[in-house]
This record gives sequence, structure tokens and C-alpha cells, in this order.
Amino acid sequence: MSTSDVLTGARAVVFDAYGTLLDVHSAVQRHAGSVGPDAKSMSDTWRQKQLEYSWVLSLSGRYTAFWTLTERALDYALARHPNVNPSLRPALLEAYRRLDAYPEVPAALDALRAAGLKTAILSNGDTAMLDMAVRSAALYDHLDAVLSVDPAGIFKTSPRAYDLAPERLGVDIREIVFVSSNRWDVAGAAAYGFTPVWVNRTDQPDEYPDLAPAQMIDSLNALLR
Repeated sequence: MSTSDVLTGARAVVFDAYGTLLDVHSAVQRHAGSVGPDAKSMSDTWRQKQLEYSWVLSLSGRYTAFWTLTERALDYALARHPNVNPSLRPALLEAYRRLDAYPEVPAALDALRAAGLKTAILSNGDTAMLDMAVRSAALYDHLDAVLSVDPAGIFKTSPRAYDLAPERLGVDIREIVFVSSNRWDVAGAAAYGFTPVWVNRTDQPDEYPDLAPAQMIDSLNALLR
């Protein structure tokens, strides 16, 4: 299978995990019948607050494990959606520990490695959280490295977080293609010096015009066309 032009000269492809390889909304979807009609809204709130907390802490010079932020964000989402039974909290958290991978992910990772490229994750998820998620989705055998921002003590989009990928992989920044479904993460990767690819699965409008992606795709399969 051929690879896209954006991979020309690359030695490694580094992926965000949550939202890019793993469907962050699959946790609520797994319990949608019990959550009820507010399922989508609550899931969106949970994700938005999880990210917002990471940005506020990073800008404040503080760091807390991403799993703790995930718990706090769920508590906020449940408080904002009082029609959802709060007794679902343990089940929703357990589902978040074991998110579904998007269907094309394993084959796409294998194709990239077959093309001679290293594959890795660089995620805001703390080490324990990320380890469980990758194992549950059976992705370890498809990756050369799974990197948490834990050692940097700060979340993306800090350059210190992105530093972990070239340091661990032994690859120059300019030889790394960074793939994320989060437009803010793509902007951070562009500012850092990676070649960024935006996985725009839901046809969102573009942002950050001064920090544009090198390519926009609708699934990982487009990396291999």
C-alpha cells in the first residue's frame, strides 16, 4: 500500500491517543441507554472540561494526572446534566479506561510500519491510564513506543511535552509526522516543528490559520493513499 506525500522524508509517525486512535465518546455510547437523551451533550461536556482543565493547569505551572482530570470532568458533566443518574459514574469511568479504537487504526499502524516508519503515541494521558487504554484496545503490538507526558510534568501544547517524542524515538523533529484529531494539538505540533496532520473525522471548521496542518484527512486510511 502506498503512503501519502506528507510522509515523504519521514522516519516516524506519532499519534495523539484520545480522540485520534481512541474514540473518547465510546465510553458514554456504551451506556447510552442508561444515560438517556442527554448522552451526546454530557459526553461533549466531559471531553471539553477534561481538556480545559489540562490547559488551565499547564498555564498555571501545575500538573495533575490526566486520569484525575478525567474524573473531575465527569463530575462536572454529571452536575450539568442532572437528568443523568449519578450512580452511572463508576461504569462510565470504567468504560473510559477501555475506550474503543477507531476501526481502521490497527491496519493503518501496521501499514505505516511495513513502509519502514516508526509508530508511536504521545498522549496527555498519564502512564497508568494510557497503559490500560492501549492494552484494552490491543494496540501495543502495532506501536514502537507509547509516551505519556508524565515525565515532562506538563500537558500538550507545551514544547516540553512534544520534546518527549524526538528524544525517545531518536528521530529529528523534522522527520516526525504528528497526527491528531484535536485541532489545538495540531496547532501545537506545527508551532513545535513537527509535520502536522489533522484527522478531521467530523468535518469541523478550521482554526489557527497561522498554524495550519500539512494535510487534513478524514481517517487514518488517507495516510496510505
